Amino acid sequence: MHYDFRLYVFKVVAEKLSFTRAAKELFLSQPSVTNHIKELEKEAGEALFERLGNAIRLTPAGELFYQYTLNIHGLYKELDEKINILKKAEAGNLKLGASTTVSHYILPKILSSFKVRFPNVNLSLQNGNSEQIEKLLIEKKIDLGIIEGNSNLPQIKYEDFLRDEIVLVVSARNMALKSEITLNELPNIPLIIRESGSGTLDIIHSALSAKNINTRDLNIQMRLGSTEAIKEYLKFSDSAALISVNAVQNELIRNELKIIDIADFEITRIFKFIALVGQQSELINSFKKFARRSLR
Repeated sequence: MHYDFRLYVFKVVAEKLSFTRAAKELFLSQPSVTNHIKELEKEAGEALFERLGNAIRLTPAGELFYQYTLNIHGLYKELDEKINILKKAEAGNLKLGASTTVSHYILPKILSSFKVRFPNVNLSLQNGNSEQIEKLLIEKKIDLGIIEGNSNLPQIKYEDFLRDEIVLVVSARNMALKSEITLNELPNIPLIIRESGSGTLDIIHSALSAKNINTRDLNIQMRLGSTEAIKEYLKFSDSAALISVNAVQNELIRNELKIIDIADFEITRIFKFIALVGQQSELINSFKKFARRSLR
C-alpha cells in the first residue's frame, strides 16, 4: 500500500534538501518534483521550503509537515506489515542498526537464517557506535537497533538481548605476560582502546570504576576506530586490548590472539534491542523472537 505520492516526494526533498538530488533518487524530472511540492504548498496554504539561491531549507511549516509525513509513512508501513501477517505471508522492510561488535560478529549468521525463513522481508543493516545507532533510531532512519552501553533515553525502549564478556587479549606471540594477571597489574600494560562514544568503552569504564580504578591511570597507547583495526594492530605489537570474546573467536582458533585472565575480575555486558517507545510492529517482534531463538 502506498500513501499520497506527493508526500513521498516531499519526504525525499526534505531529506536531500535538493530538488535535483531528489529527482535523481525518485527517477523523476526536476520540474515534476517541483510541481508536486507546489501542489502540496497550495493545499497547505504555506510555503514548505525557503529558497536560498541554489539551496533550500524547510520553513517552520515545512518542519511540521515533515514530522507528520514521517508519522504517516510509519503508519502505512505498519499497516502493510499487519496486512501481510493476516495473509500469512510475512513481508515488508526492516531497517536495522547495530553497534560494531553486534553487526560484525553476531548478526550476520542471524540475518542469513532470517532471510531464508522470511524471503519476502527486505533487510538492511547500518553499523555505528551505540550513540550513532540511538540517533538513527530517534531520527526514524532505522526501525530497530541493537546496542551496548548504559544509555537510558526516555524516548527509547530497551530490551535485553544477549550477554557478552569483554576479555583482555594479546598477540599469541606475546611472551611478556603471564596467562593470568591481577587487576592491580592492568595499569602497567600498554592498552589499545576504542574511540569515544563506543559502548564497549563505556562498559570498561564502569567495570573499572566499580573496582576504584580510574581509566586515566591506564597505560593507553592508542585509540582506534574499530575492533578489526585493534585486532590487526595487536598481531604486530606487544600491546593488549579489552575486546568482546565474540569478536575474537576466529583469532583464538587460528592461534593469532590469546586471552589473558584477570584474577577475580570480569567485564560483562548485555546487548540490548532498542526501539522507539510505542513504535513496535509485528515484523520487529518477529525478528526479535527469531534472533533470540537463533542463539539458543
